[in-house]
Amino acid sequence: FDIIMLGFKYTGLLFLDFTKAMQVMDFALFDSFASGALFIFLPLVFLTYRRKFKWLDEKINFSITVIFVLFFAFIFAPVITNENPDFQKDLRVTKLLSPFSSVKVIHLKEKNANESSAIAEFMKFKNYVIKPSFNESIIFADKVETGSNGITYYRKGMKKELNNSDLKLIGGKPFIENRFYLLGTDEFGRDIFTRLIYGARISLLVGIGSVFVSLLIGLTFGFAAGFKGGALDVLLSRITDLFLAFPVIYLIVLILALFGSSLFSVIVVLGISGWMSLFKIVKSEVLSAKKKDYIITAQMLGLNKRKILLNEILPVIFAPLLVNIVFQFSNVILAESALSYLGLGTGSSYPSWGAMIESGQQYINKAWWLILFPGLMLVLTLFSANDIGRKIKVSLNPQING
Repeated sequence: FDIIMLGFKYTGLLFLDFTKAMQVMDFALFDSFASGALFIFLPLVFLTYRRKFKWLDEKINFSITVIFVLFFAFIFAPVITNENPDFQKDLRVTKLLSPFSSVKVIHLKEKNANESSAIAEFMKFKNYVIKPSFNESIIFADKVETGSNGITYYRKGMKKELNNSDLKLIGGKPFIENRFYLLGTDEFGRDIFTRLIYGARISLLVGIGSVFVSLLIGLTFGFAAGFKGGALDVLLSRITDLFLAFPVIYLIVLILALFGSSLFSVIVVLGISGWMSLFKIVKSEVLSAKKKDYIITAQMLGLNKRKILLNEILPVIFAPLLVNIVFQFSNVILAESALSYLGLGTGSSYPSWGAMIESGQQYINKAWWLILFPGLMLVLTLFSANDIGRKIKVSLNPQING
């Protein structure tokens, strides 16, 4: 609801001062708007075309549910939680809180609180809905006692006082709320639940992006080797054998160590390292298909190679490609988590399940939740992706015993 109200306020701001409205637009705001719009739009689409989704009643199972939840988190992360996954403050209170813990949150009077311009009012509401920065005007406390002229709060036994002039007041009373941590916090006081949600975004983004890169390379090389043949086939086949013979993990670590760890570099490197099986599938299918009468007829009719690939060959090889892509997707997610565990993943700018597991090792005796929850998410994702791939393989080839 708050995101919807934020959208209405921003729409009004666009009419009042378009230049200023564009200046305050950032990724966090755009992300929230996109998620809020999809949160409204997608259910309407589902209700409108619900008859076309009846197959879900028969196909739904545990694995599909897990993948659906992950994609739900990917799309609606700002709707699910408005916390910043890297937000940390008052570690004496928030560090290593166990699951189902809560702390008191004292809201201080914001700077320029008396400013009444449209931009100022919008920024106040934006900062309330979206928590993008580390400089929130809040204080975490274990216990709060209110008085007539202010409050007294305690942090690990230390007593401090604040006057009402320093506090944000609602109805003449200090604005104090409880912040609940469903899955606890880590060593920096960051919300584990929020980091898992945004970690799902990273895993799915890396998985989808890397599979796309692998598919692009595998299709291009496989079609060229199978359709053209000759020296090009020999060259591409030897390159493929070289990649298969050489431990790819060493190449990945070398490239990331030389050029740095970032989301884009991880996607590209993992995509480059996983195209070999797709190449072999496409090449073998093209070699088989190009001798068929319909391919020969298409060539005689003057269709270019791109149209032959898209219109004639891709529909034939879709089934084996789909199975390979699903398995490749799970392998990439595992590889990204392993790289993050080694400190060579997407960097410190993004939360990652592998990095969460690595950072929780030193606290395993007193903060088991740091490893349990990201590890459980990783296992469930890998199990579900492989289970879906296996079932697709069986459904496309009923002779295989699933």
